[in-house]
Amino acid sequence: MGIFWDLLQQDELDKQKSKSETLEDRVAALEEQLQSTKALLKKTLVALETHLSQDIDGDGIMG
Repeated sequence: MGIFWDLLQQDELDKQKSKSETLEDRVAALEEQLQSTKALLKKTLVALETHLSQDIDGDGIMG
């Protein structure tokens, strides 16, 4: 019976490992998307401040 228990435990460990790898991949992809979104937001803010000639984000700099 002990060998079957060991096999079941190993199977569960393998499942958890594959889930964590998948989760790590998903987190990495989300981090990349976040960086892209931040870059786009910054470009949009610069363009909007330049177009309106106003400091929208309150950093003391236009554009």
